[in-house]
Amino acid sequence: MKPHDVKTVEDVRRIIQETDAEFVTVGLVDTQGMVRGKYLSRGKFLAALDQGMGIPAVTLGLDYNDVIAETAAVSDASRGYYDAVVRVVPDSCRQVPWEPERRNLFFQLEYADDTAAVCPRSVFKRMLARAEAMGLVPYAGVELEFTLFRETPMSVIEKGFKNLAITTPYKTYYVLQRQSVWSEFYNAIMDACRALAIPIDTMHEEMGPGFMEATIAYGAGVRVPDNAALFKTYAKAVAQRRGLMMTFMARWSNGADGHSGHIHLSVKDRDGKPVFHDPADPHGMSTTMRHFVGGMQTLLPELLLMLAPNVNSFKRLVPGIFAPIAAVWGIENRTCALRVIPGAPGAQRIECRVPGADANPYFSIAALAGAGLWGVEHRIEPTAPMMANAYEADIPPAQRFPETFAAAIERFRASAAARDLFGDAFVDHYAETRAWQEREFRALVTDRELERFFELG
Repeated sequence: MKPHDVKTVEDVRRIIQETDAEFVTVGLVDTQGMVRGKYLSRGKFLAALDQGMGIPAVTLGLDYNDVIAETAAVSDASRGYYDAVVRVVPDSCRQVPWEPERRNLFFQLEYADDTAAVCPRSVFKRMLARAEAMGLVPYAGVELEFTLFRETPMSVIEKGFKNLAITTPYKTYYVLQRQSVWSEFYNAIMDACRALAIPIDTMHEEMGPGFMEATIAYGAGVRVPDNAALFKTYAKAVAQRRGLMMTFMARWSNGADGHSGHIHLSVKDRDGKPVFHDPADPHGMSTTMRHFVGGMQTLLPELLLMLAPNVNSFKRLVPGIFAPIAAVWGIENRTCALRVIPGAPGAQRIECRVPGADANPYFSIAALAGAGLWGVEHRIEPTAPMMANAYEADIPPAQRFPETFAAAIERFRASAAARDLFGDAFVDHYAETRAWQEREFRALVTDRELERFFELG
């Protein structure tokens, strides 16, 4: 039996038996989109398969570098940092290419008790259930940009994150010379993804020094954000195993453009028929697609926090670096937040250019698809398409994004639509984790403040 054939608990038992597995790697995607996990012995894994296992709920309250964001849902110290029940996801089986035989199987975990209300996988599945009740199936693909450095985690710390060595100079968008020079690295990524059953559609040089991009293949269901989250983890592992380092940080330098996590979306009905296309429309847009765009346009300012999850995310959402600043849409207009891409019935889709590569893919896809479904439910008509450069246009205040991280947190917390789509427990938890980060960073003294105020201030 191959990992991709595993669908049921009995299949899991069979592949464990056939491979004579000694240890299994299990992983849980946290609120940040990071994969946290461990090796389990065969006996421990099979016990977890039968009965579940305990993982501290505070795992969903950890920021990067294990800073605990105190939230009532999972990390209130008065509750003792309790264990919550997680279950093995049978059809998540994959193979880690550099692990030895008998130790190379990987399975995802997800929270199974009340903590599921704030678990990324469960939040995504809530959106899928809403779509299913409407007779619709969302499809998505994810573009992930990153910068590659001739550095290691230790060297960047020793350098104080300054004067870092980028792998390629200048902006060399799609230049095959650069790709050919780095062929071994690209192939190492592609080989790892093939072994892990992460389908990659494209990889190429992007517009920026050291910039690269990978596109996670279009698909339906929770497997798409699974693939995106695992890609980020294992691509970084591939780099570090070769003495290199990559970052998906939204914007790592004042001199660099931002790293995007653009998402392409379309919808089919239960029978697999695309519902976004209408040949009678000048741009091929069906009524369903128009209302989907209307919902996304209306809710983007309220749900921005699910697409721009960190203080640093807002250093990318500024004019002039190919990142949107307002909820406007256009036909093949890359200055807009929502780019409608006309095509054949199966190719007609929407690209949302708002998410950064730092976004948790479960949240970003769920937010965008959920907003579109909300628009279809409420028959929301979008504005007229933007025909000009959106950065230079006069945008109504209602369509502008919150300008600060703090404002985005409060907009999300107050969103009735977010609570309808994802539940009060998640909205409160997620807003609390972001507010914790905002308070922490608000108190930090930056190098730029020292430069500006130390002597003459």
